[in-house]
Amino acid sequence: MQVIGPRSAGPLGQLGDMDLRLLRVFKTVVDCGGMAAAELELNIGTSTVSRHVKDLEVRLGLTLCRRGRAGFSLTPEGEQIYAETLRLLASTDAFRSSVDEIHRRMGGQLTVAVFDKTASNPAARIGPAIAQFCAQAPEVELHVHVAPINAIERGVIDGRFQVGVIPGHRRSASLTYDPLFDETMYLYAGAQHPLFATPDADLGWDGLARQQFAGLGYHSPNMDLSLQKRLPRKATGFDQEAIAHLILSGHFLGFLPDHYAAGFVAQGLMRALNPAVLQYTCSFLGILRRSPAPARATRLFQSCLVQAHAVPQRGA
Repeated sequence: MQVIGPRSAGPLGQLGDMDLRLLRVFKTVVDCGGMAAAELELNIGTSTVSRHVKDLEVRLGLTLCRRGRAGFSLTPEGEQIYAETLRLLASTDAFRSSVDEIHRRMGGQLTVAVFDKTASNPAARIGPAIAQFCAQAPEVELHVHVAPINAIERGVIDGRFQVGVIPGHRRSASLTYDPLFDETMYLYAGAQHPLFATPDADLGWDGLARQQFAGLGYHSPNMDLSLQKRLPRKATGFDQEAIAHLILSGHFLGFLPDHYAAGFVAQGLMRALNPAVLQYTCSFLGILRRSPAPARATRLFQSCLVQAHAVPQRGA
């Protein structure tokens, strides 16, 4: 008869406060891209940062990263631990928010993610929304990220971000949506592009099939329009600035927000082609995770966003 003893515990055992601290240091090192870069963020010396990461590796019984002349990089095990760290810290932050909810106070951190190049949009009132939120929740520490649409949606769903601001496209049953503001996207050509000097009257959707386009590399209104109009994509960018570089090369056409492209247009570096026709509108939305129910601070920030964008604009 075989006797089966108790299953041996893993190297980590019970999770304590020091483990959470080491995991937060590790997350910051990965986010910053190395020990030295994390020094300023953590306000501790590089040697201390390195020791904390080493302590975590010993605690886990794993090598998490490589550091040396070739630079900082994660091992495959480090990548897995980083993903699990994000989930764990998001859960601990959610727990802290729930406790604050019980005490009817708002504290801790609130992480917001915004799609890129929205600050120059005169219709975007994210700044005033932040000011309104800070006046009502002064103890909450705000963290603001800029990210692509898919990364923001995924981050809100898994709890890494509490609030997201994205252009509307396909919807998820896991999220709630509030309309905020619009932005107009025009088709631009760089000064060296053959169509730069072409009269607008000679340009329409039907005549673009032979051109080379630069588009965003994830599901978005940009991708939807490219498929709908059968625009031949020959280059891919992963944010608006990447698309601008491709347009400025003179080899590709691409869509940009009018407010972001205005500086390039003023310098004569690009122009909108037949803007009365070759355009589309993006409607931006504030998104929250549907379940579990958002904390008070999250709901307040979303409310500030909605209220700020309900204010009539001057000249409107």
